[in-house]
Amino acid sequence: MTRLSLLALLCLPLATFAADPAEIQLAIKNHRFEPAEVHVPAGQKVKLMIHNQDSTPEEFESHELNREKVIPGGAKTAVFIGPLQAGKYPFFGEFNEATARGVVIAE
Repeated sequence: MTRLSLLALLCLPLATFAADPAEIQLAIKNHRFEPAEVHVPAGQKVKLMIHNQDSTPEEFESHELNREKVIPGGAKTAVFIGPLQAGKYPFFGEFNEATARGVVIAE
């Protein structure tokens, strides 16, 4: 085995740990989250990329995920969640709570 091959094998575990979290797209449109049901892998960190397509701000909030973030109208933001145990984690838009509702399902 050459030194270069050995070095490549030694670095392999580091590359695995340095991988970026999975990215899930989520939109706010007409004061609703789309999709309203988001499936994520259990046990992994996930990046929710939220795009507020409305002209007014909305707040992504979840007590179960321990997250809240105001997203200005027309803006995009990232919210990191997890790693999560298998289960359902509801979220809502605090400024339009009647319509802006959703759930993260970790499986």
